[in-house]
Order: sequence, then C-alpha cells, then structure tokens
Amino acid sequence: MNDGTITLPWLVIRQDDNGNRYRVGRYATRAEAQKIADSLDDRGHKQLYWVERIGQNGQAGPSGPHGTSTVN
Repeated sequence: MNDGTITLPWLVIRQDDNGNRYRVGRYATRAEAQKIADSLDDRGHKQLYWVERIGQNGQAGPSGPHGTSTVN
C-alpha cells in the first residue's frame, strides 16, 4: 500500500426481502460504518443492514445483522 492510499476496510451491507445482499458503502472506521447502518436501519424498511470488515485478502468477514461482526 502506498502512503497516499486511503484504506476503507469497513463495509455496510444491505440484505433485501429476497435474501440478496448489496454493498452500500465502504468506510475508514467501524464507527462511521455503524452510524450509516444505524441511520438506514432506523428508516423502518424491511431490509437488514450490518457492518463487515474486509480482511487482508480483500474478502468480507463473517457477520450478522446490525453490526454483529465476528471479525476483529
């Protein structure tokens, strides 16, 4: 990674009524990502929103709804 590269390891994921998952956005901190997930969740739609961290291999780690990520 270059010194000028910004790392955005935190994802907000949305799951719709049909079980389809979509990346909503990438964020620098878990707190920032959680704030977005919470604000979207507060809208009262049926979709689930949660936060996942991207691992060193570029893959999102296992997690559950509402920010219950098991990845540190």
